[in-house]
Amino acid sequence: MMKKVTILSSFLLVFCFFCLQCYCEDGSMEAPMEKWEQEALYFAIQGFVGNWWNGSDLYPDPCGWTPIQGVSCDLFNGLWHVTELSIGPMHDNSLDCAPNVTLTPHIFSLKHLKSLSLFNCFTTPLHQPVKIKTEMWETLSGSLESLEFRSNPGLVGEIPETFGHLRNLQSLVLVENGLSGQLPTNLGNLVNLKRLVISGNRISGEVPNEFGLLKSLLILDLSRNALDGYVPLGLGGLSSLLKLDLSSNQLEGQIPEKLGNLKNLTLVDLSNNIFSGGLTKSLQEINSLEELVLSNNPTGGDLMSIKWQNLIGLKVLDLANMSLTGGIPDSICELKKMRFLGLNDNKLTGEISPKLASLPNVSAIYLNGNNLTGELKFSEVFYGKMGRRFGAWNNSNLCYQIMLKSAINIPFGIRPCGVGDATIDELSPLQESNFGSENWMNKKSHSTASLRIVTYGFRFMTLLEILIFVVAFIL
Repeated sequence: MMKKVTILSSFLLVFCFFCLQCYCEDGSMEAPMEKWEQEALYFAIQGFVGNWWNGSDLYPDPCGWTPIQGVSCDLFNGLWHVTELSIGPMHDNSLDCAPNVTLTPHIFSLKHLKSLSLFNCFTTPLHQPVKIKTEMWETLSGSLESLEFRSNPGLVGEIPETFGHLRNLQSLVLVENGLSGQLPTNLGNLVNLKRLVISGNRISGEVPNEFGLLKSLLILDLSRNALDGYVPLGLGGLSSLLKLDLSSNQLEGQIPEKLGNLKNLTLVDLSNNIFSGGLTKSLQEINSLEELVLSNNPTGGDLMSIKWQNLIGLKVLDLANMSLTGGIPDSICELKKMRFLGLNDNKLTGEISPKLASLPNVSAIYLNGNNLTGELKFSEVFYGKMGRRFGAWNNSNLCYQIMLKSAINIPFGIRPCGVGDATIDELSPLQESNFGSENWMNKKSHSTASLRIVTYGFRFMTLLEILIFVVAFIL
């Protein structure tokens, strides 16, 4: 019986091998790819990963039965063509770049290339800085839809103006490179662009008004550069825009009134600039807004001029360190989706409404470093839930109800009402907010506090006196 099974298995193996050989000879399994394009692909990859890489031996059929990680192909008129090339340590088996990377001209021979991504390839800005080639990008103008250079500190020089000729481009991402110079104005010609992210570089100069021509744009992120001047009025016409991030630059002037025209915005981050002139009232017209981050600007003005109740979807409101004055409006307490509220390090006055405790989703409220006064009227449950994520310290005329039963569930750094300032140790709070591609949600926020323990002398003495009385009574 065993002998018959062995014979049958051998017969099936020979039969399968015969069928496979016929299939290959017929040409159906061998990828129909033009040799010149196959060689261009090999040379392009070899420029990134090193001369040791022999594509013709390792991957004789790159679009067929020996695929290359990071390479995708599509059939056009019965032939395979390379449509996607991603180089860099994005996955465990991705092709890593060599120390001496070369962007060879062979890459421009891939006429059907739709997506090019280079991640962490140019990493030595001092020893081997590399500039993006300025010529030959026009050869990809009919096909390229996505171009990304991420985490390449050794990629220096200016953004090529020839990028403005890539008429089919839908996504241009240049993140955390060493690029400098100014933003090319002809990027405004890329009318199909949906995502423009040029962040974490050393780009200077003004934001081109021509960017207002990008009517299909969904995401505009120019954060963490050295941009200056005013926000161009043309950006107020980007009606499709979902996310606007211009944080961590040197932009000045008033927050543009025309931002109120962008009815689809979910994120506005203008933090860490030098905006002034108060809060723009038109912000209350952006009903779709979920994250509004304006912290660390000398903006001035007050909160009362904004109808906060209109922003019913707001989840993150960070207005820390903006020289804001006046009181905290009750309308903020109507934002039921609020998760993070940062009003710290301003010049706010008045009392804190206990209605803030009614926000069902809030997990952090920072009101520290203001001139707020009066008595905190929150419950022990609220203090226990929030812990030090409720920041009200450094408001010298603020106190909490002394009737609280627990010594643990009390607001940190706040004295009990009726007790002088001399009974509370000096605090050294440190709070910082950081929103970044994401954010508090995906992009970009956290708040920390580095604090010292507070000891109330009157409580300690009361307990000590009771202990002495009990011991004396027993003896």
